[in-house]
Amino acid sequence: MHRPCHGDSPPPNCLHGCFSSSPFHGAATSDHPPDPTPTVTSATLRRNFAQTTVSTIFPDTQFADPNSLPSLQESFSDFIQAYPNYSETYKIDRIRSDHYFHLGLSHYTCLDYIGIGLYSYSQLLNYDPSTYQISSSLSESPFFSVSPKIGNLKEKLLNDGGQETEFEYSMKRRIMGFLKISEEDYSMVFTTNRTSAFRLVAESYPFNSKRKLLTVYDYESEAVNEINRVSEKRGAKVAAAEFSWPRLKICSSKLRKMVTSGKNGSKDKKKKGVFVFPLHSRVTGSRYPYLWMSVAQENGWHVMIDACGLGPKDMDSFGLSIYNPDFMVCSFYKVFGENASGFGCLFVKKSTIPILESSNGSGMVNLVPTDNPISLHALEINRTETDSFSSIIEYRGLDHVDSLGLVATGNRSRCLINWLVSALYKLKHSTSSRLVKIYGPKVNFNRGPAVAFNLFNQKGEKIEPFIVQKLADCSNISLGKGFLKNILFEEECEGVKDRVFEKRRNRDEEQGISVLTAALGFLVNFEDVYKVWIFVARFLDSEFVEKESGRCGVHVFEHKSREVV
Repeated sequence: MHRPCHGDSPPPNCLHGCFSSSPFHGAATSDHPPDPTPTVTSATLRRNFAQTTVSTIFPDTQFADPNSLPSLQESFSDFIQAYPNYSETYKIDRIRSDHYFHLGLSHYTCLDYIGIGLYSYSQLLNYDPSTYQISSSLSESPFFSVSPKIGNLKEKLLNDGGQETEFEYSMKRRIMGFLKISEEDYSMVFTTNRTSAFRLVAESYPFNSKRKLLTVYDYESEAVNEINRVSEKRGAKVAAAEFSWPRLKICSSKLRKMVTSGKNGSKDKKKKGVFVFPLHSRVTGSRYPYLWMSVAQENGWHVMIDACGLGPKDMDSFGLSIYNPDFMVCSFYKVFGENASGFGCLFVKKSTIPILESSNGSGMVNLVPTDNPISLHALEINRTETDSFSSIIEYRGLDHVDSLGLVATGNRSRCLINWLVSALYKLKHSTSSRLVKIYGPKVNFNRGPAVAFNLFNQKGEKIEPFIVQKLADCSNISLGKGFLKNILFEEECEGVKDRVFEKRRNRDEEQGISVLTAALGFLVNFEDVYKVWIFVARFLDSEFVEKESGRCGVHVFEHKSREVV
């Protein structure tokens, strides 16, 4: 691991930002500062971003040989040329070096989950920052554990945490402050996870009055399946938005009709039910217009926001006071790249609580602190000492994100995800057929920090995502998997449908597309996405899967029999 430099700013074209000992330090840069950027419109900025990406990232170049790819340094030079503002995010590299150094020591690239970490890795253990050697006295403390909480959701919300411990109260205040959620307007409960939060809403909302549930997801989600199941059981009419092939954009005309139409197609403004809106897809990276929330509210829907897939500071630009959703769900994990366990949070607008029905379902939890420096004697401190107690607990994961702000974290993920999308499309077989198929948005200023894709062999046959994922694990890369659904093929695309859809067994013959996903957290750097690109390029070798599967112990042929329509 490299030591951080002591200057206030990084070398202008340094791969690792603040690492003075990086082997890439000192790459050639211009001696003259760039000319001031003229004021441009938002549309022009987005168009210029896409054009710059296409014209700068390996322009007019295709790679058919995995050994012909440019080096890490060459690729990074092109990357900085395309996205010079990336250099302004060097502070993230320093935070990664100082507080999440296990990512470098383990040489592991984590791209399989999106979320927000509460703590830093450096809080887990004692270490010598001068040598970056991990101490043998690694603490086994997970900071806290969760235990089931019995009770009525509505009563808990009305009491607004009257039974909570000081540790829970401190955690709640920090989270609500981080998300910029007003304690005067919203009540909150801790849940086991995202799925539990969805279930609690379904069990408490008055669906038995024949109200509806309308969801907007382009992928299969356990949480969405659960809210659908419980809501339908309680009398709700369940519906889902559709997404048009191939860009997987919301079918606006159909969704607008579902949102605005009342019984028998008439328009009325009686409370219709719950409109569940995720802001963007955590699988494809598609971002959805916030306007849909306003349209839903104007037409009598209670709006539920799924914020679990948002970037670390995306709530800063959300405009919570403008949209005032009735429900909001988010989730937190403990330490990025080390401990992905955590909990979910369900926020309910206080003016909405009275309409809820009493329910005693499972899903709420207590947070039980462990005996470590951040939460010692948490249960013995009086409520009157809350402020001093809160200052004892450090949530360095949240503190780090707060210190960076929306601009730095947003610009960094935007540059990295668009470079990865562009670079993946440069990989082609010698037969000129594409190795990579990307689902959803391609190079796009507004895309989220996730990409859905599949790999295909020289014959055009899809390589099972399961196999790719297992081989990635052998290369110290964690990729996720997803199942795209609710896809609408217009008449001119009907011929494609039979080639891309697959049926999943034991799922009522449900049709969709199994995909790989790569999700970029705020600590991901260029070396991480380059590593993914190099790994994917190895599939250009027609013998790679067979050879690598044997080395990794992956039984390829067991997973080639899945029915493909």
